[in-house]
Amino acid sequence: MQKELAAKGISVRATQPSVIAEEAPSVYKSSEDVVDVVHQLGIARKVVRLLPIGVAKG
Repeated sequence: MQKELAAKGISVRATQPSVIAEEAPSVYKSSEDVVDVVHQLGIARKVVRLLPIGVAKG
């Protein structure tokens, strides 16, 4: 998993290797898809597009 993430330019640091598998990109839905559905249902409206640059978990 770490090699796959590194090939995409993603750097991961974890205390245990098993934690890295939990953060595989394939386990998440596309945030753009989620925002589109929320917008279409009228739950919220789009006002700006953001580009994530980092994630901290802990």
